[in-house]
Amino acid sequence: MRAHDYGRDVLAGPKRRRTVPEVPAEAGLVVEDPQSGFCGAVLRVERDSVVLEDRHGRQRLFPLRPAAFLLEGRPVTLVRPQTPAARPAPRRSASGSVRVDARRARTARDSRIWVEGLHDAELVERIWGHDLRVEGVVVEPLDGVDVLAERIAAFGTGPTRRLGVLVDHLVPGSKESRLVDAVRDDHVLVTGHPYVDVWQAVKPASVGIRAWPEVPRGVPWKEGVCAALGWGEPADGWRRVLAGVRSFWDVETSLVGAVERLIDFVTAAPES
Repeated sequence: MRAHDYGRDVLAGPKRRRTVPEVPAEAGLVVEDPQSGFCGAVLRVERDSVVLEDRHGRQRLFPLRPAAFLLEGRPVTLVRPQTPAARPAPRRSASGSVRVDARRARTARDSRIWVEGLHDAELVERIWGHDLRVEGVVVEPLDGVDVLAERIAAFGTGPTRRLGVLVDHLVPGSKESRLVDAVRDDHVLVTGHPYVDVWQAVKPASVGIRAWPEVPRGVPWKEGVCAALGWGEPADGWRRVLAGVRSFWDVETSLVGAVERLIDFVTAAPES
């Protein structure tokens, strides 16, 4: 009598159970639902199910169950794909640059950025202070552009001793533009914005107003603005303006572009 007439050979050991592999349900993976015969590519994975789309664009929702699908004709268990740990978004400075927190401020360069007055310097520090400390750039008030030529001559420029100058009201025909046009030094870059004062380069919405008021001729601009808005003295008005600035989004693009160009200029490597 043949051996199989006596049943399974007891000496053969336990029968090995077939294992069904687990396969991540990655988008685009083509599988088949054997019960319905629907074959399609994984479109997306929901809470406990998967959406398949066939070649005709039809979509079907199937539960994620053990051994519920065929992959190349073999049973598989689709599982949710592992989501890689999200990398934290880089921290940004007020200027929009990536913050460099684990680094000491660089020793000050010989190059400088000059601005017209104290308010200009405080606004630049408010937005670009982090970048300037990382690059080792000092910002100094010029106290008006009338003394620009004399200050440049006294400073003594050179390939590693550059000057970037930020000027208010730099528009064709203005006094400022005529003074700037007289500068003839390859180691000096003058940029500016079209506004009468740096206050006006701050977006009105950032300081809670609809628009900057018109100031009559002959009235100092800051005093006229404060009077029209009920802000008290210019010192009080400036505190309001500066408090409304948190990042480069709060100022006009002409100011952002002008300052960025100056920083690039004074930090550029000397030409060989």
